[in-house]
Amino acid sequence: MAMILNEFETSVGRTAHGGEQQDNASWERYLERRSFVLQFLRSDLSLQRLQHHRSKVELLKKSYFYLEIEPKYMNVRDQNYVMHRADILQLIDPYQFQRMKKVGKNQTEIQLSLLTELLEQLERGREELSSYVETCDVVTFLSCWHLVTQKLSQLSKFLETLLSLQVPGKLYVKHRLVSHADLRGTRLPSVRLSLCTKMPLIFDRKESFAHKNWAKLKWFSENQESHLDQCELCFTLLTNGSQTEVGYGRVQEVTSNICIVQGLQPGRSYEFTIRRSDTHTLVFKKWHDSIILKTKTNAVEDMDGSACAPDG
Repeated sequence: MAMILNEFETSVGRTAHGGEQQDNASWERYLERRSFVLQFLRSDLSLQRLQHHRSKVELLKKSYFYLEIEPKYMNVRDQNYVMHRADILQLIDPYQFQRMKKVGKNQTEIQLSLLTELLEQLERGREELSSYVETCDVVTFLSCWHLVTQKLSQLSKFLETLLSLQVPGKLYVKHRLVSHADLRGTRLPSVRLSLCTKMPLIFDRKESFAHKNWAKLKWFSENQESHLDQCELCFTLLTNGSQTEVGYGRVQEVTSNICIVQGLQPGRSYEFTIRRSDTHTLVFKKWHDSIILKTKTNAVEDMDGSACAPDG
């Protein structure tokens, strides 16, 4: 501390007593402000917190985005003016619905792009603040304090925006989605559209394996959803670029998290992919998981006493 006080004295040329008091005040101010920046770096902008945000953004990029419509049902009159309950999708104008799906897709792509950019800004901002704290002396740090506070304010706003964008938002409906002509006197509902997500499906590498002519595939989603949607399990025979052999594949519709694929060739490699099946409300998907399994040869299968045939 004495060395820092001496630096202050030689730099500003104060009297010994008055300079010491001013240097003490500067030192205390420096410690207080430095501690404030360090607290921000160790909490909101910690490496662990940034990694958490990055993991969430990467998961969002792999997720499926859908249009969510409220209300899902409404009461309408049929040709005989008898009231009955109808699915809202049967009443929405197909052209306007496709238009809103494009809007949803564009909004999703912009949202994911902004999330990536915000993360990069936060990571660069953390490096800048760390540099101020680690390399600046007392005088330099205090003289640049206005720049530090501007950076702190900017990064705080970036964090708020990042958190808000991690939750898909509502869509603004400019045009009427349901026609009065389809309602036959029923009051026109207020149709609300928003985006929702479903987690990607990921193969369980420990529980997925292949035998001589069949393979067992198992998958899961990050949130371990209880209701299993229909999904597509695809597989392709890998030919290693051979010109004399034609590869082939197959698609199986599955409504579970496990599937046995039969009819495979021994000693061959197959690439399996798993994805959620397309629905009329799907607006964005960009990623699917894949795994390569190699079936056993006849000799290996015969020697493997633990090998068992698939059920059924």
